[in-house]
Amino acid sequence: MKLRLWAALAMSALGLVACDRAEQAESGDRPVDARAAQVQQFADRLHQHVAVLASDEFEGRAPATPGEEKTVNYLAQEFAKLGLVPGNDGSWFQNVPVVASTLTNTPVLNLTAGEQTLALQYGTDMMAWTKRETESAGLADSELVFVGYGIVAPEYNWNDYRDLDVKGKTVVVLVNDPGYATQDDNLFTGNAMTYYGRWTYKYEEAARQGASGVLIVHETGAAGYPWEVVSGSWSGDQISLASDSKGAERVAVEGWLHNDQARKLFAMVGQDFDALVKAAASAEFKPVPLAASASIRLENELRYSESRNVVALVPGHKRSDEVVIYTAHWDHLGKKPGAEGEDHIFNGAVDNATGTSALLGLAEAFMAVEQSLQRSVLFVAVTAEESGLLGSAYYAQNPVFAAYKTVGGINMDAMNVNGPTRDVVVIGYGASEMDDLLKAAADKQQRTLVREPTPEKGFFYRSDHFNLAKVGVPMLYAKGGNDNRDHGHDYGKAQAADYGAHRYHKPADEYDPEWNLLGAAEDMQLYYDIGYRLATGAEYPKWRATSEFNAPRASSIEACKAAGETRCPQ
Repeated sequence: MKLRLWAALAMSALGLVACDRAEQAESGDRPVDARAAQVQQFADRLHQHVAVLASDEFEGRAPATPGEEKTVNYLAQEFAKLGLVPGNDGSWFQNVPVVASTLTNTPVLNLTAGEQTLALQYGTDMMAWTKRETESAGLADSELVFVGYGIVAPEYNWNDYRDLDVKGKTVVVLVNDPGYATQDDNLFTGNAMTYYGRWTYKYEEAARQGASGVLIVHETGAAGYPWEVVSGSWSGDQISLASDSKGAERVAVEGWLHNDQARKLFAMVGQDFDALVKAAASAEFKPVPLAASASIRLENELRYSESRNVVALVPGHKRSDEVVIYTAHWDHLGKKPGAEGEDHIFNGAVDNATGTSALLGLAEAFMAVEQSLQRSVLFVAVTAEESGLLGSAYYAQNPVFAAYKTVGGINMDAMNVNGPTRDVVVIGYGASEMDDLLKAAADKQQRTLVREPTPEKGFFYRSDHFNLAKVGVPMLYAKGGNDNRDHGHDYGKAQAADYGAHRYHKPADEYDPEWNLLGAAEDMQLYYDIGYRLATGAEYPKWRATSEFNAPRASSIEACKAAGETRCPQ
């Protein structure tokens, strides 16, 4: 009964929007009553689709399970009903090959200096794995070198690998970046983490430099989470994208060192850990050989499988080869064994049936105005976000539209279910001109943009938009804040804390028909306004001059020119 009521309300709202469409299509502006109808339509669609996607029937939507089959088929069918076309060369799906690696031994990391050896235990003292697709990997007496933050950033005149050959060696690096360490707003971006501060970058750069191993020194504040998150996240299956290279471009061993054990290592080789950490926060820092070596052996079992991204398109009519992209991950954690009588389905209603449902709601809205679109609009529901942003990484490496043809995009992950807010939290505020487009849209709703409260934790680098940013596409990640219109800031903050404590990544993240989804719907209207402006216009949003994503955007623009394209981003 409730679903039929929502459907009736949605059709009524769609009628209001359609009546207004003809006279408003060119500017994208709408009268207040039509905009309110659009918000109601979005809320109705969220209720409708989340109720299905987060139901027990979908088994927690884990990749490579019956839950995946139900999820991706449901999304493809719904996109087809709305009139979109298959977005991947005639197919609704993009196959994503993955490999799961499971340790079959309990490794010990031996750090040796002369006659002394620290035997570090897996889980408590260190974590180690390999992203190479091999049943056996390791280090044998690999020289250790402390390379500070392990950063090469020409735009900051920074190179921690300057005049250093690390081939065959293992580098020890600090997490986060020098701006966080010094709290100097003039160093990198001050307290706000850049991509150079993320652990993913540390491993990537060390591989580019030819290292055999990387050990990141954990520190709770700098990492943004305690050691228990490290030991929990990097134990069990390690899932990666399968590749023709079998991961040969990665270092042989990636890992973390517990801070206490790093201090023991430095003391063993006669180095002052705190002094070197302080020195590493200067561009004048030079790498320090640690007069010690690392040895470890990793034995693995490998399992290969395929998952799928769902790709749907609203074609443009003038520059259809240029695209605005919307992303959301459809996957969650699936089913996990529990005691008899306990709920063992991780339904993932907020995370991320809400964002996935928003793709469908926005697709419907764009189909209602498709005749006015000059550029195309692409909707990509990606897989395996919970396994390390794998679906979006695969799409970024194998795009339907080249990075230089992708004008900009918006990612939706874990949307607000507690009602409208006066504020919009921008994760990675100030990164690109997408913020300016968001502000123009938020002004229509009399809402204020606010920075994320903990930029040092690097949340901009922890959802699917990041992989598109890495190839230069200006991406926006923003959502309703805590300043609830009806109940105030403390209420919103308490609701967010309650979700984090009791439902996030737990079976309790289930759909509630009493949710107030008008807040999420208002956010969707922001996303729609931005996408409509880009899809009906000719502008290309830019990264800010200080952004680490300027370089890949510049590379994509050069690729555009080399391809002989008549229109390239500026």
